Amino acid sequence: MVLCVEYLVAVNILTFLVYGIDKWKAKRGRWRISEATLLMLALIGGSIGAWIGVKTWHHKTMHKKFKYGIPLILIAQAALVIYFHMGVYGR
Repeated sequence: MVLCVEYLVAVNILTFLVYGIDKWKAKRGRWRISEATLLMLALIGGSIGAWIGVKTWHHKTMHKKFKYGIPLILIAQAALVIYFHMGVYGR
């Protein structure tokens, strides 16, 4: 359980920072991080970091993939955590 929490903290910090880096690159006309990479980071557990990154950096706010996709991923991941927590610890 501790390893899982440490992983989630690390992947969310990384995701938040990557969203910030991509925003920084966007402002300077530099080579960008692909949308697929940004979404994949959310899918592998970084959905909280992605959502906070979108809100903090005001990045990708008009893209439907990010405007609706990130919250949906976050909700799905929260539901999975609750499901597994109830299944393992609810007995």
